[in-house]
This record gives sequence, C-alpha cells and structure tokens, in this order.
Amino acid sequence: MSAVAESYAVKLARNRLGLWLFLFSDAFVFIGLFVARMVLLGSGRPEVDQTLGIIVTVMLLVSSFFMNRAEVEMAHGNRPAFLRNIFITMVLGTIFLLGVVGVEWQVAHFGPGDGAVGAVFYAMTGFHAFHVLTGVIFLFIVWNNGRNGHYSAEKHWGVEACAIYWHFVDVVWMFYYVGLYLMGTPI
Repeated sequence: MSAVAESYAVKLARNRLGLWLFLFSDAFVFIGLFVARMVLLGSGRPEVDQTLGIIVTVMLLVSSFFMNRAEVEMAHGNRPAFLRNIFITMVLGTIFLLGVVGVEWQVAHFGPGDGAVGAVFYAMTGFHAFHVLTGVIFLFIVWNNGRNGHYSAEKHWGVEACAIYWHFVDVVWMFYYVGLYLMGTPI
C-alpha cells in the first residue's frame, strides 16, 4: 500500500470515528429533549395537525431513500445519478423544513411561551429543524463538490458522512414524530 493510500485510509478511519462520536454526543441532547417531553407532558401531547405531521414525516423518510441512492451511486462512480438523487434529497429536506417551521409553527394553537406544551413542542421541533437545516446545507456542499468532480468511487468520504448524518436526523425524527404527534391524548 502506498503512503498516499495509507494516509487516506488513516484519515478516513479518524474521520469516521469523529463523526460517530459527534453523533453519539448529539444524541444525548435529542434524548434529553425527549425525556423532557415525557416528564412535562406525561400521557398528553400537543394538539397538532396530524395530516401535516404525516406529510412532513413521509417527506423525510423518502429523502432518506434518495440519500441512500446518492451514496450508492457515488460508490459505483455514477456521478449523474448521484447528483440527481442528492438534489432530490435536498428538495425533500427543504419541504420538511417548510412544513414544520413554515406551516406547523404558524398554525399551531399555542406558542413557545404557552406552558410546557409550547416549550416542549417548539424546543423539540426547533432543535430538529436546525439539524435538518444544517443537513440541507451539508447536502448542498456535497452536491456542489460532486458537481465539480471532487468525489470518485474510491474516495467519497464527504458523501458517506453526509448520508450518515442525514439518516441520523431521520431516525431522530421518527422518535420525535411518535412523541409529539401520536403518543398520548391531545392537551
């Protein structure tokens, strides 16, 4: 193995470890917010628009499919398919953000200052929306780098990192969706 290839392999291993440590630490904040929801709301939940909740959730889940396709296509060196799939992921992530922040926050029957219900709902959805926003920015950077030929089938750590982060944010939403939209009776 050449020194350059070995150097890349070492950097890749360190980058992977760093990303997983970051996500592990970030998970504690998401878990803390979920625990706060359980303690403060108990068997209740915010009265929110169920239809909108399922629509934004489906957008995020479908975006995960396209992110996976983008990563696989780049691993096989298919740059046009990679670019198409990651672009679709960006669009679906943006639709999710617009649905939660642009619509749900506007039509909710409560505000962030309206007791535990408002505090929990806006803290959980706001923190998650911030992560989706940073994910969309990350997607754009990776898409642009891919457009400029910075990735190959052999070297595409940026794509892999973006996919891991995006799937992490999607998994978190699945728990948040259940906790905010499905679990308990509306209060």
